[in-house]
Amino acid sequence: MRLLAVFLILLATLTGAAAQDSAPTRYYEIDTLNSGLPPAEAYIGHETPQGMMESFVAAANARNWEMAAHMLDLSDIDPALQAEMGPVLAKRMFDIAENGMWLDWGDLSDRPDAMATNVAAENPMAGEPRRNIRLAILELPDRPVSVRIARVKPADGEPVWLFSRQTVGNILALHEIYGPTRFEESLPGFLRERAFWTLAWWEVVALPLVLLIAIGAAFLVHAWVGRVKWRQPSRIARRILDSIQMPVALMACVGTFSLVNTLLFTFSGAVNRFLTPLQSTLFVIALAMIGVRIVDAVLDRVVQRNVEALGDSEAAEQRDLYTNISAARRVAIVLALGAGVSLVLIQTNAFESLGFSLLASAGVIGLVLAFAARSVLANIMASLQIALAKTARIGDAVLYDDQWCYVEKINFTYIQLQTWDNRRLIVPVNELVSHTFENWTKQDSSITKIVALRLDHRADVDRLREAFQEFVQNDEDVINRETADVYVVDQDRSGMLVWFLAAASDPSIGWTMQCRLREAMLKAVVRLEAENGGPVADRAVYLPREREELVAAVDPREGDGSRQAAM
Repeated sequence: MRLLAVFLILLATLTGAAAQDSAPTRYYEIDTLNSGLPPAEAYIGHETPQGMMESFVAAANARNWEMAAHMLDLSDIDPALQAEMGPVLAKRMFDIAENGMWLDWGDLSDRPDAMATNVAAENPMAGEPRRNIRLAILELPDRPVSVRIARVKPADGEPVWLFSRQTVGNILALHEIYGPTRFEESLPGFLRERAFWTLAWWEVVALPLVLLIAIGAAFLVHAWVGRVKWRQPSRIARRILDSIQMPVALMACVGTFSLVNTLLFTFSGAVNRFLTPLQSTLFVIALAMIGVRIVDAVLDRVVQRNVEALGDSEAAEQRDLYTNISAARRVAIVLALGAGVSLVLIQTNAFESLGFSLLASAGVIGLVLAFAARSVLANIMASLQIALAKTARIGDAVLYDDQWCYVEKINFTYIQLQTWDNRRLIVPVNELVSHTFENWTKQDSSITKIVALRLDHRADVDRLREAFQEFVQNDEDVINRETADVYVVDQDRSGMLVWFLAAASDPSIGWTMQCRLREAMLKAVVRLEAENGGPVADRAVYLPREREELVAAVDPREGDGSRQAAM
């Protein structure tokens, strides 16, 4: 047993040593480290990522750029130039960090191996030592670049953390964009001093001024669009300008703020971290609103002007076109919203810091949001269902809740219906899809209208059929005259129910034709009733009569009495 134990201990030792030898090196090996720089005046704590950044910021705040240069990996610079270039690059690196980056000190490890201990367990880097850390992603005109710190080990020293050689190589290009502008450099020294948080005094003054300038530009653009609107002779042009007046003013506000920020000022990283995604979001919102409102204005104008004409059988292609445009509008809104959210997440590097946590909790968050917004989501899905199946198209004539309407607008959550008397019904899309409704123009806009009259049993239906055929032959709105006919469809003690059926080319024409047919048949009934004189028992009677039976009361003094009946 002792021999077995000794064997197992030796085997475990050899296995551990082999694994250690095969483990990847957690630093970059270099021959020499900044050999051209003079020795540091004081101790530099760059054994850990957090210690290196603290030392760099402390040296920069003290304007000791020679000390700050020791936190840069100058391996790609000739040692003879390192003493001269190092302080210059260190100062510019600090300007870039101040104006273009937001440093989260909580994400910087205070361990030499930079092991990721404060990330979600789902993150593949959890519990793993690192030799390279990305601090930020900054945009150059032609490409994005990463600002990184790396752990390097010179041949004659211990591993230390520095700004990586690739980052040092991009300092000059980054400083052209994120460095102070000439206007900032011309400001008095006291305005460039730190006021509070990460803001300098000039930022405290400039932010409200730039915001006021942007708001003023928005008011001017809003007023200018308003003046142009009233000069337009075309009503559709005025409607379009009226609908985009506010989003154009919003875009002018965002554009002015961004332009002044680009040309005159370069705000600190903390301010830019908030302003950049806000500007992008507002710009996307304004652009999406302009496009959507132009489409809405054109559709509303066309549909309101031709809503009855769209019910014609020849207008089926137009109804399909307007419905497809409305569906494309809703898809464009979804895409714009997705693009805006993605742009904000990318610019704030939210995927980098929250990606794995969001993926881990996406199921729970999705369930909560779906439950909270189930009614809205149901309407949106129903809207897409209508757009794809085209069960109701813009311009279709429908019978909903016993009301004859035209489909005027299809939105995400509701459908706007115009009734025949110009009222507007706002119906949730899910409710319309979930209930039965009649679409009179789905396949063919022609419609058969019925006039129902309750007549006496003795009415001469053949005489009425002659009057009906005369109407059918003379009325220009009746189509398919050979199918028009008269039917006795029901009877009861009060009389018989007669239907007069005639077809029209579309629901609107059919309604007016039905009214004329009803009027003509009532006139015919009255005329035929008047023509047939004489006793009621010997002539045809058209208008129904009410029949009553009168029963005499019984007098108890007369025994059984007598009973009289009258008709």
